[in-house]
Amino acid sequence: MQLKPLSRFFLFSSLAASALGTSTMASAAFLDDSKATVELRNFYMNRDFRESGASQSKADEWAQGFIMKIESGYTEGPVGFGVDALGLLGVKLDSSPDRSGTGILQKDSSGQPSDDYGTAGLTAKAKMSNTTLHVGTLQPIIPVVMRNDSRLLPSIYRGAWLQSKEVDGLTLDVGMLDRTSYRDSSNYEEMAVFAGGARNIVLGSAKTSDEFLFAGGKYQFMPELTGSYYYGALDGIYKQHNTQLVHIMPLGENQSFKTDLRYVRSTDDGGSNVDNNAFGALFTYKIGGHGFTGGYQTLSGDTGFAYISGGDNMLINLLQINDFGNEDEKSWQVRYDYDFAAAGIPGLSLMTRYVSGDNVNLAGGGEGKEWERDTDIAYVVQSGPLKNVGMKVRNATVRSNFGSDINETRLILSYTLALW
Repeated sequence: MQLKPLSRFFLFSSLAASALGTSTMASAAFLDDSKATVELRNFYMNRDFRESGASQSKADEWAQGFIMKIESGYTEGPVGFGVDALGLLGVKLDSSPDRSGTGILQKDSSGQPSDDYGTAGLTAKAKMSNTTLHVGTLQPIIPVVMRNDSRLLPSIYRGAWLQSKEVDGLTLDVGMLDRTSYRDSSNYEEMAVFAGGARNIVLGSAKTSDEFLFAGGKYQFMPELTGSYYYGALDGIYKQHNTQLVHIMPLGENQSFKTDLRYVRSTDDGGSNVDNNAFGALFTYKIGGHGFTGGYQTLSGDTGFAYISGGDNMLINLLQINDFGNEDEKSWQVRYDYDFAAAGIPGLSLMTRYVSGDNVNLAGGGEGKEWERDTDIAYVVQSGPLKNVGMKVRNATVRSNFGSDINETRLILSYTLALW
């Protein structure tokens, strides 16, 4: 008898829970190695739609987020067991139906922003040598599936994830996800492919899937060179092969040159027309506190780039608003970073970048063009009663002949408190 993905998930959960129940939960390592934190995140966001005739002139909201993480240690023995907990809560400070839609607050069916929303999750875990198994609530950050943490609360997933680091320099991952909870949602839902912009992705009868399989690994060939390959498949919708090669060349005192090459091949899995090749190259020269980056990204195939809706992806031109992942799009990037620690102001940093894209294949004909300009200024207090309080201002401007013209500002205050 073949188990459905949801049945497999509950089977894995039951096995892990049984193991936890029969283990020595009061072992010293389980308690002594445990830790708990609460992150307070105050988030204001204003998105101004600049084009004439827009159905909504702006999205403007303010909210307070609470992210609690509790992580146990592992019980003693050849196989150690533990459990983690995650709690997410978002509280509305200012919003209204005509200004909603920033992604930092949940909306009901009538478009009314919720006064509060949140979710919670448990993760059973087991460890043998340098191999770990996590079953339950997951926050993966691997090339083929990445949580999104760009708003008040992060998106999360549910499933099972086995990771092995038995070989020095080699990390292997394999797992299965069956649900996701979006960054502005209290519910777990089946997963869908993002098909926005001019991606021209057409879905068959199955709009969502309850199974995402992933497998792959990362290997450090030498201190300067790391390579990775990952496979991901959203059952019945698309499958993807993701490769990356990163080389960092030391050039002397406080200088380096980094090369980051990425290639992703995406195809359909019986329920869509996904067909895309994505190649990206980033080159970064660092000297002292300065970082100078140039990049190029090109897409080809019958559709744009495919990834799980509500998450992030590995495109080099994934920015504050756009990822320049439309059908046949070519885009280039210039970026400048500065760490003010080099000027005697630790904790202060600046990032500014510009990306221009063209050659977009529009469904109605013609060529799509767009550009985005981003600037981030961030500061983390280094000492005193406000130590570790973070402040960030993020500003972005987007102009496009096939999408929305947007001016956007985000103000974020954050503080992480260690409970124990």
